[in-house]
Amino acid sequence: MKLQSITLRNFRCYQDKTAIYFDDLTTIIGRNDSGKSSILEALEIFFNNGTIKIDSQDCSVLSDDKILEIACEFTEFPPQLVLDANAETSLDREYLLTRNGTLKVLKRYDCTGSNPKEKIFILACHPSTLQFHDLIELNNAKLKKRLSSLGIKANGVLLNSNPSIRSAIWNSCENLNLKDQEIPLTKENGKQIWDKLKIHLPVFALFRSDRPSMDSDAEVQDPMKLAISTALADQDIKEKLEEVTNAVRDKANELAKRTHQMLGHIDPSLAQELIPEFKSDPQWQKLFSLSLNSDQGIAVNKRGSGVRRLILVSFFRAEAKRNLENSECDNIIYGFEEPETSQHPDNQRILLESLQDLSNEAGCQVILTTHSPAIAGSLPTSSIRFIQKASNEQPQVRTEVGDDRLLQVVSEELGVLPNSSMLQHVKLLLCVEGVFDVEALGALSRALHKSDTTLPDLQSDTRVAFVPLGGGALKHWVEKRYLKNLNLPEVHIYDNDVAKYGEVIEQVNARNDGSWGVLTKKKEIENYLHPQAIKCSFGVEVQVGDCNDVPDLVAKAIAQAKKSSQIMKPNPIKRKLTRLAFPKMTSERIRERDPQGEVREWLCRIGEMLG
Repeated sequence: MKLQSITLRNFRCYQDKTAIYFDDLTTIIGRNDSGKSSILEALEIFFNNGTIKIDSQDCSVLSDDKILEIACEFTEFPPQLVLDANAETSLDREYLLTRNGTLKVLKRYDCTGSNPKEKIFILACHPSTLQFHDLIELNNAKLKKRLSSLGIKANGVLLNSNPSIRSAIWNSCENLNLKDQEIPLTKENGKQIWDKLKIHLPVFALFRSDRPSMDSDAEVQDPMKLAISTALADQDIKEKLEEVTNAVRDKANELAKRTHQMLGHIDPSLAQELIPEFKSDPQWQKLFSLSLNSDQGIAVNKRGSGVRRLILVSFFRAEAKRNLENSECDNIIYGFEEPETSQHPDNQRILLESLQDLSNEAGCQVILTTHSPAIAGSLPTSSIRFIQKASNEQPQVRTEVGDDRLLQVVSEELGVLPNSSMLQHVKLLLCVEGVFDVEALGALSRALHKSDTTLPDLQSDTRVAFVPLGGGALKHWVEKRYLKNLNLPEVHIYDNDVAKYGEVIEQVNARNDGSWGVLTKKKEIENYLHPQAIKCSFGVEVQVGDCNDVPDLVAKAIAQAKKSSQIMKPNPIKRKLTRLAFPKMTSERIRERDPQGEVREWLCRIGEMLG
């Protein structure tokens, strides 16, 4: 199952009912104490109630109500599953879906006492007609009794199958009067259904920002203990350990026999026999205690806090993946609270790219929280869920998911936009679609600069500031002129694969303020790559043309070389091409792929603007 949303009511600062929607990658952004962490911790309570446990103090202090609710909504559930008895059915046939065709599970907690009491419901469009409204709660005996009391013939009904009996009863009703309602899953047959249903829920794994980072932590030790257990379970090792055990027993028996013989010389009446008795089998796993050393034998505990956290994140992912493999579900949700904590900007970039790649894997969702402008500016705008506190201290989740207006609000609130003091050495703004274009153009300019120093090296020239505007927001930024107050000329270079970008370039060229824009003559920036640069990076050969889909060709070639059916998605392969292939471009390779000197012409014009 895939998590679509969570709805909170009376949970901590979320007094009013508040819904947050999720994608494969979701970035929850807001200032400190705005309610970001509460979302992740509510998910932990809903799925595990382990790392974070429900507490009576989780009830909102803004309300006198002592009942709090956490509801999660899911898509992509199994088309067939066993809910009760051993008969397959579906959530649709059991009327356990919402009007939108989703599965919505509500957990309600009564916090009047010190230990909150949990009740579980499914919120669904369900029959409300009397005698037909409560079938989910009835066990097999009660269902058969209801079937008989309604005078329904049992012909063709499998009486040992609860789904078959429920279907027969519902089909006999002229008007089920379907209504949105709560179906309880806490008692009797409802509890049995929940026990079967919950094994299909995603695995949720939470990595908190305020946790310690030591190699003695459970996230580190548990996978290592699992590795030891797995090794000890190997048949060869088991046989060798059995040999050791038997050898020890033989030696002990031999020693006991010799001791008994010596005792007989002293006084034969002291003992008729001496028999060694092993109280238990050897506990081999307890003999192993591991710590972790990194490069040059340096203990992980002695490394910097940022490195320790990166190592722990890796262990965290390994343990979460193990839990997924040991469960019957196909989905996993990783929750990362402020992944930038204790990280150098370079490590932040590496970690974020890793998490974005993770979110592109089948069955994976990643949820991040942050209040960092750098993180907000590095992630797709479509992933942003922005939280603001209203005047009544209630968090408000901006609903313009990926909308241009939201981008501007986040920019103003978190300071994503550069200010004049930050740009005191900058002479022009180089506007591109995204971060991949930034690094690609930087690599191409560096290669040409090495052979012609009159051309600017965009990777190191502090007079040029890259501005990745990002797909859907690009048109809005150009029209509204958010960069106008910086009083800097702009250069806009966009890929030629999106028709509407032509209109944007026309607007830029019509300004008459020194700014100019151009569309690439080739389809996109990856079409300027030389096949040899790709081969050097990935060991595969592809035909690079001006109009073909180079990232897709490379992804398929890599999969074919690995004999794998898994083909990398667009973003991960574009990132790899940017990181690996573009730095291997030389001026000679650029000339072969760009005989008309298009890239050189861009750099010449930029160089003239810089003076």
